[in-house]
Amino acid sequence: MSHGIQLQSLHRRPIRDARLKLAAETALDQAGDHRGVNLSIIVTDSATLREYNRQHRQIDAATDVLSFAAAPLPAAIDTAPGYLGDIIIAHDYVAAQCEARGCCLNDALCLLVIHGTLHLLGYDHDSDSARAQMWRAQAASLQSLGISPTLVQDYAAAGDG
Repeated sequence: MSHGIQLQSLHRRPIRDARLKLAAETALDQAGDHRGVNLSIIVTDSATLREYNRQHRQIDAATDVLSFAAAPLPAAIDTAPGYLGDIIIAHDYVAAQCEARGCCLNDALCLLVIHGTLHLLGYDHDSDSARAQMWRAQAASLQSLGISPTLVQDYAAAGDG
């Protein structure tokens, strides 16, 4: 694994940085040969994600995770795998979802990092076939980390996950 994964936490609660970076690396590795790619994970609050959701998706609501893919470099300078983009997670939103359903917060954060990483790689869940493909990749990454793929249903039952 040779990925450049930056993690920035903009809240006061401790998070397991190494585990979240490992979640992103696992999703990259499970999805194919993505050596040398870079991405950022930003952990913030639901007010920030609500504002991003409003600005970029015209949805005036908080959410747990958003992914923003970086624009590709022009072919003339695109000589190596580059920057995939940013994954932004609302820690307080995720914590509330986990409390409502009894999910492990650290596992849910890993799920959202995997989910966001897959979006940056072009996966989506806008059709049944795309969703099935993304959920298979997500499940493989979760299992690789020792997290049960049933977390997806448990967490989603709490809200928007």
